[in-house]
Formats: sequence, C-alpha cells, structure tokens
Amino acid sequence: MYTATLVDSELAPFSIDFLPEGQTLNGELFAWDLVKLSDRTFHILHQNRSFTAEVLELNTAEKTVTLKINGHIYPVKLKDRFDQLLEKMGMGTLASAKINELKAPMPGLIVGISVQPGDEVRKGDSLLILEAMKMENMLKAPADATIKTIRVSKGDRVEKGQVLVEFA
Repeated sequence: MYTATLVDSELAPFSIDFLPEGQTLNGELFAWDLVKLSDRTFHILHQNRSFTAEVLELNTAEKTVTLKINGHIYPVKLKDRFDQLLEKMGMGTLASAKINELKAPMPGLIVGISVQPGDEVRKGDSLLILEAMKMENMLKAPADATIKTIRVSKGDRVEKGQVLVEFA
C-alpha cells in the first residue's frame, strides 16, 4: 500500500493499493479505464470524465512524482509500506534530518576522491571511491550539501565508521 500526498495542499493524504481484483483508493475499489498513449502520457476515463495525465518528473530516490492532469500540475510525495512503518515507529523524520558527515561503511582503501572542500554536491553525487574486498565502491552524497572538510586522502586505509567527509 502507498500513501500519496499532494505537496503544498491542505488535502489529506490518500492511500493507494494494488490488489488482484483492482486498484483501491482509500480502501474503495477505483474503477477507471487507463490507456497508455506514450511512455509518459496516459488517457484516463473515470465516472464518465476524460483525463489526460502526463508524468513530468519521477524521482525514485526522493519518492516524488510530478503529474500534469488536464493542464494542471500536481507534485505528489509517495510513501511505501516501509516509510509508513518507520513513521509509525516515530522514525519518519530521520530520513530528512541534516547529514553532517559521511562515514566509511566498511574498512578499505581510498582509491579516488572526486570533490574538494567548498564544493556543493547534490544527493547521489559521487564523492569517494573506497576499495574493499577487491571491489570499488562509489560513496555518494546522502543529501544536498556543501563539502566542509575531507578527512582522508587518496591511498589512505580507513576503518568502518571512520569519518571521511564533513558537510557544512
């Protein structure tokens, strides 16, 4: 089950589920006719009304989608069952907490550094390459940030949990 929230809207979130008997919206079977017109455009018939829906942007990392339906743009934030479970456990805000540092996920050797202090990085940008168990692992920015300090150099051996990069 997914929870969808229209961004910047006072409407309550709604739940969507995909069951063998069909899709449900807030627990009710949702009767619609959906035809794919192109890779990102769909025609929808629902309650004798016609809609044209276009996926303008899909960000799987942020779990957001921007839809254009009959000329109106709707940014939507999605939560899957894992997000909902974390939220229920009181851990939902941890994902949006400010990240201050990047730590080594495992012991290894720093074989590449692609940023320097002062660089602005976006979530998912490559920061370092850590070689561990004869495999190169690309360490990426966990969030949008500015590089404050790089605490390792190429050729350094690091331990699991060691701080590699600090963010401003």
